[in-house]
Amino acid sequence: MAEDFDIEEDIRVEEDITIEGVRDLMVYNDDFNTFEHVIQTLIKVCKHDTTQAEQCTYLIHYKGKCSVKKGMYEELKPMREGISSAGIKASIV
Repeated sequence: MAEDFDIEEDIRVEEDITIEGVRDLMVYNDDFNTFEHVIQTLIKVCKHDTTQAEQCTYLIHYKGKCSVKKGMYEELKPMREGISSAGIKASIV
């Protein structure tokens, strides 16, 4: 005797929702810039508060890099140039 079973299954769909055109301003670790210099540069160029700049600087130091800002390329380009002109390696990815 065959039994009919109605099986209900929940399927969870995860999507990577990204806003088209949003990029990361990435800052990289080096062996010559001081913590204080990087912190002050992030405050001046990216308008970070002191705590945010310090946290980013520690991530840069210990992880090798940190995304310090997200935005459109046109918005990030002058920030990258400001960071680079301070002698700190940065790129838009």
